[in-house]
Amino acid sequence: MRDPEAATIEVPRPADFDEFWAESVAACTALPLRPSFEYAPGLSTDTVAVYDVRYTSYQGVRVAAWYTTPRDGPAPYPGLVTIPGYISEPDVPRRWSELGYAALAVAPRGKLRSNAVFDPGYPGLLTHNIVDHHTYGYRGFYLDVVRAVDVLAGRSEVDTSRIGLQGSSQGGGLGITTAALRPEAIACVSAGAPYLCGIMAATRLTRSYPYEEITEYLRVHPDHAPLVAETVSYYDGINFAPKVRAPVMIYLGLEDDVCPPETGFAVHRALPGEHPLHTYPRCAHHAGLPRVMTVVEEFLAEHLAPEVGA
Repeated sequence: MRDPEAATIEVPRPADFDEFWAESVAACTALPLRPSFEYAPGLSTDTVAVYDVRYTSYQGVRVAAWYTTPRDGPAPYPGLVTIPGYISEPDVPRRWSELGYAALAVAPRGKLRSNAVFDPGYPGLLTHNIVDHHTYGYRGFYLDVVRAVDVLAGRSEVDTSRIGLQGSSQGGGLGITTAALRPEAIACVSAGAPYLCGIMAATRLTRSYPYEEITEYLRVHPDHAPLVAETVSYYDGINFAPKVRAPVMIYLGLEDDVCPPETGFAVHRALPGEHPLHTYPRCAHHAGLPRVMTVVEEFLAEHLAPEVGA
């Protein structure tokens, strides 16, 4: 009988982990951001303005996003970056702006609107250049979300002291990594069923994709196992978690066969301080959706204080 909360998951932390990511962020931020915002009248409503956004990220890749703001209500607004799952494309975040947020839904490299230069496919991203942490596909992907925070923070209508991150699965995992890489900028994180946490352990706990990509890769290249483990240790959310300063709300489905709940409990334990944790019995990877969204909205409102109904 599995006891996800009691499971022990250890992830070796590379000695140069902090140096590697400091250099990565520095290389990315050295490039001009060059954000562009094009009003999208066909997607806008009477209450929410929608913009098609592009900006420059790691290695000069242009990344797409959707940006929405309330048409009424007092600015500056709290900011919210929403991060998509592994396969899903970002929604236009009108609902968040109806709740009073200036919201940026990022489409990191490889997503349909950001795949002109980098397009590993799905499946494909998780194992792209996985034997070298310097060229691993997720390096730029992680940094694309970091730069999305910079895009949002550069808007005059956004209160830079009130920027949050929200997402589930890959979005939850990248919320934790981004909060660790931008600790001074992030006020809170809502992370559902966080992916990319306890990565190698997850390959033993589940036979579902995306983690099955690694298992399949190692069936073909068993001699690459040490290199794969070394690479993903640089990208594992459990190694990022101790650097997070912001409050983080994690919610888990206790029967999740995509991101095993053992890994969610492990990353929650790795966060410094006290953080809310919500668990949902008899729930799989949806982690309590749709009813958990009321809890998510309350958590974000507690820390970002939007003008609801602006």
